[in-house]
Amino acid sequence: MRSWSPHRVAEAARARLVAPPSGATVGDGGPERVAIDSREAAPGTLFVGLPGERVDGGRFAAQALAAGAWGVLVAPEHAEGIAGPQAAGAVLAAEQPLAALQALARAWRRELACSVIGVTGSTGKTSTKDILTALLAPHRRTVASRENFNTEIGLPLELLRAPAGTEALVLEMGMRGSGQIAELTAIAEPDVGLIINVGPVHLEQLGSLAAVAAAKAELIAGLRPGGTAVLPAGEALLERHRRDDVATVTFGPGGDVRLLSQEGERLVVDAGGELVELEVDFPQAHLRANLLAALAAARAIGVRPAGRVAVAFSSHRGRRHRLANGVTVIDDCYNANPMSMRAALDDLAATAGDGRRVAVLGDMLELGPRERAYHAEIGAHAADRGVDLLVAVGPLAAAMVPAYGGESLALADAAAAARELTALLAAGDTVLVKGSYGVGLRAVTEALTAPVGADH
Repeated sequence: MRSWSPHRVAEAARARLVAPPSGATVGDGGPERVAIDSREAAPGTLFVGLPGERVDGGRFAAQALAAGAWGVLVAPEHAEGIAGPQAAGAVLAAEQPLAALQALARAWRRELACSVIGVTGSTGKTSTKDILTALLAPHRRTVASRENFNTEIGLPLELLRAPAGTEALVLEMGMRGSGQIAELTAIAEPDVGLIINVGPVHLEQLGSLAAVAAAKAELIAGLRPGGTAVLPAGEALLERHRRDDVATVTFGPGGDVRLLSQEGERLVVDAGGELVELEVDFPQAHLRANLLAALAAARAIGVRPAGRVAVAFSSHRGRRHRLANGVTVIDDCYNANPMSMRAALDDLAATAGDGRRVAVLGDMLELGPRERAYHAEIGAHAADRGVDLLVAVGPLAAAMVPAYGGESLALADAAAAARELTALLAAGDTVLVKGSYGVGLRAVTEALTAPVGADH
């Protein structure tokens, strides 16, 4: 937005320009970046003061201007108090600063005029986004959303982070209930909407798998006519949400993009009748399934990937740590639901070495009335997949133990697991650590992977 005038920034945000920037050092152009944390305010930054549950960010507008920010976008009551000769930066006022941030992001998306791909699903959003970014980057100037910047606040910030000249933008879209994917789609205006899967997540809010599918399908509903929906083949819950004025590409067994063969790192894919050869260094079956989804989305914007695919996966999404004591730790503790738990246990069974298969599994949250039944099913699946030791962390995860039936340990929380687990492991063991983010199993992976002698 550096080339935009202050008046254009205000117009794009549907805000009122209370005071333009003053002083030669500020210049007549627009901001270079946007921040919602006043501690990140610096020259070139537009600080947006959002009201929160505890603190109204608008209270820090003067602090942001004092730090040299290009300007601030805040509620009127905060704007009026700081506008004046002493304020070198621009002051913009909007009744709803979050809506103004979103409008500004939408305007910048239109200015970029690049291909935008929205990615959602019940599980695997981030890993699919990472794979898709790796497929696109050699061919297009690509920007992808970071980690968990997939909300009504995070997504517009990621849009505004994309520099001029961006050719492809990959945006992860998260949700907690109905209407939220629709809100994100209205901001991002994607050309391609990718739904990876539909599974039992957020049932506490949504109540049924059909409602989960409907919430995810808001991405399809928000596509422009002529856009492309990329959907899992054979997903009956999404059938009723298809649109005649949107192209639909399916992936997976029986789909338009499907795996024909794999030998080691080499995969041969049928992509709409065209054979594509790819090489990947990740063996996990669920990640290779996500690769098909990403390939379908890349081809939807005219990119034809082939050859080696080098993916930099986000943290806590299945990264393997081979420790000096001979233990392998699979750090997959960012989040969990029944679908991703099963996939992770399948991966543990398929890739573990000669030692024990150890599963450290935490509570899966927001599953609604059947939450204990879902946990029991995971315990049974762990037994089916040959897990040698199950460590259940949390009150819900304890329901896994009876269904598992083998050697197990039920612990109250992540701190207890971090204390107990080190002594239980032996050289050759492969340890999967997975649970919902709120369980805090990151403490377990940090304890296991810390250098010997470190204070943890």
